Amino acid sequence: MKAEFWHTRWHENRIGFHQAEINRFLLKHIETLGDGGAVFVPLCGKSRDMNWLAKRGREVVGIEISPLAVEAFFREQEIPVDRVGRGEFLEYQSAGITILLGDYFRLTAELLGPVAAVYDRAALIAMPPTMRRAYAEQMARLLAPGTPVLLIAPFSLKDPQSGPPFAVSAAEIQEIFADHFTVEVLECERKTAQEDPQLAEQGLAWREEAVYRLCRLGASG
Repeated sequence: MKAEFWHTRWHENRIGFHQAEINRFLLKHIETLGDGGAVFVPLCGKSRDMNWLAKRGREVVGIEISPLAVEAFFREQEIPVDRVGRGEFLEYQSAGITILLGDYFRLTAELLGPVAAVYDRAALIAMPPTMRRAYAEQMARLLAPGTPVLLIAPFSLKDPQSGPPFAVSAAEIQEIFADHFTVEVLECERKTAQEDPQLAEQGLAWREEAVYRLCRLGASG
């Protein structure tokens, strides 16, 4: 999936993946991210979750390919920001939140800097099947051993190849991350069309949303 795809989505405001509220699973499982240190948010968009984390004393480092998304985040959150070039990336700097404008797959651990945890609500599920293993491999290159990842991913049986956001099963998450991470399911919430009319509107009989705790294995893992 090329950069032009995401530029077009943001330009046309087709951002149904954006959530107006703080993610309920982040609220429930915030302890997964540990007590301190920087939280990395890949493919961060304009997520309000970043400001929520920053207001709770966490440094936040995001990466996003759309300048419209990054500009919108700081404008909507009313956060003053400076812009500094860092190689092929443009770094948006504010008190507590830094967003790198550029390609996630070209990010290096040196440029990212040390992070204590990762929060992924919308990155993996933005990847088509052919890119998911590369996403996991890149994540492994960026993180030190022991770094936890809070990962949220939905799954349904109707056309899991359509997206983004894509449906990603627990079996696939285990498969693509197993070489470099432990994978633990924290919870799985299942709703039926009878319980949620929006699912019926989407042609879904049911939908699951699972929450995972990943942990980067040691250098030999």
